Parts: sequence; structure tokens; C-alpha cells
Amino acid sequence: MKDKKRVMGRGLGAILSAESKASVNSATDEGADTFVGNIVEVALEDIIPNATQPRTYFDEKSLNELAKSIENLGIIQPITLRKDGDKFEIISGERRFRASKIAGLATIPAYIRLVNDQELLEMALVENIQREDLDAIEVALTYQRLLDEIGMTQENLSQRVGKDRSTITNSIRLLRLSPDVQNAIRSGEITAGHGRAIISLENEELQKVLFDLIIKEKLNVRQTEQASLSLKAPKAPTEKKAKAELSNHYKRYQKTISDILETKVEIKTTGNGKKGKIVLDFKNEDELEYILSHIK
Repeated sequence: MKDKKRVMGRGLGAILSAESKASVNSATDEGADTFVGNIVEVALEDIIPNATQPRTYFDEKSLNELAKSIENLGIIQPITLRKDGDKFEIISGERRFRASKIAGLATIPAYIRLVNDQELLEMALVENIQREDLDAIEVALTYQRLLDEIGMTQENLSQRVGKDRSTITNSIRLLRLSPDVQNAIRSGEITAGHGRAIISLENEELQKVLFDLIIKEKLNVRQTEQASLSLKAPKAPTEKKAKAELSNHYKRYQKTISDILETKVEIKTTGNGKKGKIVLDFKNEDELEYILSHIK
């Protein structure tokens, strides 16, 4: 079954000859059409990692699971390589390349691209963004590199990867998180949603408090957002209790005094309602004199 799979793979392309490996380096070289648009089998020993590889973290367990899948099913999606002399540099597919080595393969199906380094990096990064198995920090790092190393603007980047600018901005903000929080996102201990709630706190000490709370209390994203709001705006001192409803006889006293003094009167009770105070309104000194004359 394994031999059959490899034959099927070779049926899509061809094993590279020693001559083609040495002579074809540019799209204008004779024989370049052997590479462009075709799938060829490349010896793993002829493949070198991309020095500007955007993916920096390869989970060992996940790699072993992929290797087992490759042993059973073969390579379903060819990797993409750049011709570099008689060697081939990985543009995309380093995870598949590593898993293939674990699985014991000698060759791997690949697309060959003949591009310059700038195009190589852009292709690798943009392709990386489309992957479903990237964690949020890797995505953020890739966006940042497209801005810094390719020189894209956020508007260009938005159009290039088909994402809203706000999505890109929120993603890149995750890189401001502490290494501990970033590692927690990468390992799946918390989500990017948790990270966004943490970064909404400007104070690093409060960020750590919230992160520790998430881990300890196993908060979901919604609970984390609420906790973030609480940390940003601590509860104000307890507001005074709503004033007690005046009893009917106090209301009568209030009206009687108001009628006598011909001004607004408010009786406020405290405690058990047996104590209180009378508040008289006046608009100017003349009104105050008028009220005092009635009291006299």
C-alpha cells in the first residue's frame, strides 16, 4: 500500500534529474517549464529550511500525529520550494517536511517556485496567514513581519490577505502581551479572546492579575471581559441608600410648612425615621428674608 501511494505521487510529476537540479535556477533557464505548474518529487536530503520561516513553533505531539497520517495516507498537499542552486529552500510546508522525515520518507512531492528573496518571503507569509492550524500569536507575528519586512501598509495588507484592518490591528496588539501570556495563547491554555481582554488593561500589573485570575478561576472570555472592566474601573464607594419613603404624616407636615412659608420644603428622615431635617429652598436673598420673616 505504501509503495502504491508513492507511485501515485510520482505519477503527478517526476523525480528531479541531477542535471535539472544543477542547471535550472531562474524562470528564464531552459527546462524551467519542468518545474512551473508541476508537482515533482524532491529528495528530503536536498531540502533546506527557509531562514526566514515565519513558523517558529512546532508541537512535537502534533508532528508525530502528522507523521503517522503521512505513513498511512502519504502527502496529500505538496510543499512549496524555492530553487537555490542544487538545493531547495522551503517556502511553505516545513511542518509537512519535518513530519515526512519522522515518517521515514526519502522524497516528498513539491511545487517548485523560481522567485527572488523578497517574493519568497511575501509568498511564505501570506500563505502562512491562510493556514487554519496557526495559533493567534503566529498569525500576529506574520502580520507584523509583512508590515516590517515587506513594507506593506495595513491597508495593503488588508487587501492582500482579505482581512479587515481592525482584525489585523487587534491581532498585532497581542504581541504587546507578556511572554507568559503569549505562551499561554500558543499552548492553547487561553484563547486570543482572553488575550484581547488582558491587553485592554494598560497597567502591566493589572494584566498579570487578570491572567492569574483566568487561570485560577478558569474564566471564559465573557467573564474575562467583565473582570477586565472591573479592574479598569473599580467600584465607586457605595452610593447612599435611596432615601426612605416619607410616611404620610411627614408628607402632611412638609405640605403645611411649605404652605406657610410659601416655598419648597423637603423633610429628610434618617435611621429609623424618627430623626431628620427640614430643607428650605430659596432663590435669592429676598426670598430668604421673606422666609425668615414668617418664622419670626
